[in-house]
Amino acid sequence: MIEKDVANAIRFLSVDAVQRANSGHPGAPMGMADIATVLWGKYLTVDPADPTWPDRDRFVLSNGHASMLLYALLHLSGFPVSLDDIKNFRQLKAPTAGHPEIEQHLGIETTTGPLGQGFATAVGMALAEEHLRNRFGPEFVDHHTYAFVSDGDLMEGVASEAASLAGHLQLGRLVYFYDDNKISLVGPTEWSFSEDVPARFDSYGWHTVTIDGHDQGAIDEAIAAALDDHRPSLISCKTHIGYGSPNKQDTAGAHGSPLGDDEIALARQTLGWEHPEFFVPEAVYGWFDAAMERGRAAHAAWQRRLDADPDRAEEWRRFQHPEAPAASAPDHAAGSSVATRKISGQVINDIAARRPDLVGGAADLASSTNTIIDASSDFSATNRAGRNIRFGVREHAMGAIVNGITVHGGLRAFGATFLQFSDYMRAAVRLAALMKAPSIWVWTHDSVFLGEDGPTHQPVEHLAALRAIPGLWVVRPCDAGETAGAWNLALERTDGPTAIVLTRQGLEMPDTPTAPDMVRSGARVVREGTDVTLVATGSEVPLARDAAV
Repeated sequence: MIEKDVANAIRFLSVDAVQRANSGHPGAPMGMADIATVLWGKYLTVDPADPTWPDRDRFVLSNGHASMLLYALLHLSGFPVSLDDIKNFRQLKAPTAGHPEIEQHLGIETTTGPLGQGFATAVGMALAEEHLRNRFGPEFVDHHTYAFVSDGDLMEGVASEAASLAGHLQLGRLVYFYDDNKISLVGPTEWSFSEDVPARFDSYGWHTVTIDGHDQGAIDEAIAAALDDHRPSLISCKTHIGYGSPNKQDTAGAHGSPLGDDEIALARQTLGWEHPEFFVPEAVYGWFDAAMERGRAAHAAWQRRLDADPDRAEEWRRFQHPEAPAASAPDHAAGSSVATRKISGQVINDIAARRPDLVGGAADLASSTNTIIDASSDFSATNRAGRNIRFGVREHAMGAIVNGITVHGGLRAFGATFLQFSDYMRAAVRLAALMKAPSIWVWTHDSVFLGEDGPTHQPVEHLAALRAIPGLWVVRPCDAGETAGAWNLALERTDGPTAIVLTRQGLEMPDTPTAPDMVRSGARVVREGTDVTLVATGSEVPLARDAAV
C-alpha cells in the first residue's frame, strides 16, 4: 500500500535529518506522519510551482519543534526545499531551521517558535480568508486553514484566547489536528495536564471528533466531516510519539533527542523500511506529484476566472499591492488641547475611506483607543464584511491574530490596547519583528499622565522595552502632524511592524502645524537653543518645550 510507504518516507526523512544534526525532535513527525499523508494527499490545495498563490490553503505547524515534518512534506511535494536542505537541517543558513521560520516562497507560511503562537496566528489567517471571501466571492477566495497542534500549544494561554474567539466567530474553514500523544518534553503529560481537551473546545463552540491518529481511513472521514461543519474543528488524534521505535515509542526519549543509530535501525526493521538514510522511492515522489495536481489545477482555474473579469482582477491587484495614501493632519487650532489618541482616530477614518483593505480593532478598548472605523460594521459570525474586529479582553491572541491576518496577505491589520498591556502582547510583537510582518500596533494611555487608574495601568519601562525589540519601529507622536505621519509611515512599511504610541490626555497643539513627512526623519528641532539639548517624545514634548523657556 503506497500510503504506508508515504508515511514512512516522512518519518525517516525526519529521523535521519535529526540524527545527522544530532539535535531535534523526531517523535512528533513519526507520530503525525499518517495524518500528514491523508491531509496532503487528499485535501490540501497548494501549488508547489507557485507557493505564494493567494488562494492556496494555509498549513501551519504550530508544534514547531516538529519542524522536520513540515520540511519533509515540502520536499516530497515538490516545493523548493531540496534533499540537501533536509540533510542540512538545523545548520546555519539552511532554510530548514530548528523551528519553522517564515519563507512563503518555500511554503513555510509563518514563524512558529513559542508554542501557541502558530495556533493563534492561524486563527488570523482564517479570519482574513473569511473577510476576503465575502468581498471577492468564493470564485476568487475559497481556501482553508489547517494546523497541527500539540499538548504544549493547548497548554499555552494564547491558544485558549484564540480558540475562544475563533469559536465565537464561527471560523468554519479552520481545521486543527491535535497530536494527543500524552507525552511532553519532560515526561507524561499527566504530570501537569489532565483536562478533557475536546470538551473544552466543545464549550468554545468548536466541532470536535476523536480518532486513532494512525488510522488513515478514520483521518479521512474526520477531515471530510470537519469541512462539512460551519464551526472551526479540532480533530483529536490519538497518536504514539516515536511511532515504530521499539524502545522509545510513547516515551519522552522520542521527544527532543535523536533516536540514535541503533534505535533507527530497529525502527526501520519494525516498520519495514528497508532503505538507507535519506532515500525516497520514486513511487513516493510520484504519489506526491499526483496529489499536487489538485492544487495545480485549482490554481489554473482560479487564474482563468481572474483573467475573465478585468474589473475584479484590478480590485484584487489593489488589495494585494495597495498604494499607501498620505493622510493629512487633522485641523486643530493652535493652543488647543487634544489627545493624540483622538487625532489617531480621525486619521484612521481618513485612511480607511481610501484603503478598503484596512481592518483592525482593540482588546475591548475600542472607545478608549479611538480605533473604530466609523463607516464600517463589526466582523462577526453573521457579518464577514465588517472591518472592525472585536478581540475581547485577549491582548495576546490579538497580537498573534493580527500577525496572521497580515502574513495571510490581502489585508493590513492593526490591534490596539493600552501601552501598559503591550506586555501581554510581547511574544507576538517580537514574532512580527522576526517575520518582518508589517503588523500595526496602536498603544494608548502612554504615560503616568493617564489619570487615576494607578500604577498597574501606568507604563514606566514599556517604551524602553519595546524599543529594544530589533525591527520594531516605535513612533510616539506629539501633535496632529506627527500622528498623521506615524500612520503614513506604518502603512508604507512592508518589512516589519510599527507601534504608534498615543496619549489619553490632551496635548497643546503647536503654533506652527507639523508636516507629517517630518516623522520620517526620526527627530526634529522644536525650538532652537544654545546651551542645553532637551530630547523628548510624545506627551513629554510640551513639558520639554515649557521647560526650555
